[in-house]
Amino acid sequence: MSSPQLALFALAIGAIIGAGTVLLVVWAYRVRALAEQETSTSVPVGVTEVLQGMDDPACVIDDSGLVVATSKSAARFSIRSGAVLENRDLRRLVRAVRGDGGSETETLRLTAGGMLDPRLVSARASRIGPQLTLLIIRDVTERERLDQMRTDFVSNTSHELKTPVASVSLLAEAIESAADDPDQVRKFAARITAEAGRLGQLTGRILSLSRLQAAESLSQNEPVSIDEVVTASVEAHAVQADSAGVALTRGGDRGAWVRGDAQVLIEAVGNLVANAIVYSPKGSSVGIGVKIDGDVVEIAVADQGIGIAEADAERIFERFYRADDARSRRTGGTGLGLSIVKHATQRHGGEVRLWSRPGRGSTFTIRLPRIDAPTAGKKRPKKKPKKKRPDTNAMTARGARNGEIA
Repeated sequence: MSSPQLALFALAIGAIIGAGTVLLVVWAYRVRALAEQETSTSVPVGVTEVLQGMDDPACVIDDSGLVVATSKSAARFSIRSGAVLENRDLRRLVRAVRGDGGSETETLRLTAGGMLDPRLVSARASRIGPQLTLLIIRDVTERERLDQMRTDFVSNTSHELKTPVASVSLLAEAIESAADDPDQVRKFAARITAEAGRLGQLTGRILSLSRLQAAESLSQNEPVSIDEVVTASVEAHAVQADSAGVALTRGGDRGAWVRGDAQVLIEAVGNLVANAIVYSPKGSSVGIGVKIDGDVVEIAVADQGIGIAEADAERIFERFYRADDARSRRTGGTGLGLSIVKHATQRHGGEVRLWSRPGRGSTFTIRLPRIDAPTAGKKRPKKKPKKKRPDTNAMTARGARNGEIA
């Protein structure tokens, strides 16, 4: 073999050896990178920034159960970076996704973070690396509560409507069978009238509550005189108070103004007055007072009645909830009055507070944002007179004994 041929052969051998060496080095680096990736607990680039921008509690956990990164709200469930994930159910969910490398979602109840009531959460665990798992916790307690309220509302409404409808049907049959007895016919007719009134009161309140909850804003939004609201509420229930032997007294500051719908506020205050009358013993008094406290107007309705137990006070503003169910049904109550008060007050940017002691009475206080009185030259638009509705207006002497109650 000649010298040029040997040179070319040697060059080819050198190129092959060089290429093999390069490939071997590249392969070695790749194997090393894969090994480091398999054992690395470093959070991937960008994940920390994403966590910081999340509203839901979230964290990244390594295979030893150590939290290596968290979102700002993760502390609500006692999840902190550098600490071990404490909750047993969450640890179980994280372990479940380590094997298949996929993701799993589970609904859990968590009580961590010093919370007194368990929170219903939807927890989702996903693998984001050989050694890391991303855990996202979404609090769905409020959604569950709203769904339950919606279900209860439909169920309770159906039940409440069924009772007077069934009574009217039975009384109509009784009238038919007693057609030859005028006294019995008049007796049954009076009871039908009472049941029809109860049915009308219930449907009216359901409509009022639905309007307050469904509307995006109040139908009227103008200066409202609290003096006029209190006067109208007291006058609307004067007959009921006289029949029950309860005195209505009014006091406090005058000249307070708020912005909103006068009719809605009159109904709200009237509901409180009606409740106070029904739950007050004969010979007692119900006080309606107004207090101007800086930028807030307080309308307080106080009675000397049976009071409300602490366990009931937390639920008293729920739809159809009755602290004394037997008494409420006996007096023709719907269980919606206080719920209307709460939503009407919230629609006006305020809140309603309760103070009560069993055997000593109760005080409901509506707090509303105060505005300056309108100037004398600027008259408020006149409203068309509205017909009084049976659920919020004065009752006859006979009907007052069956006075409405929230």
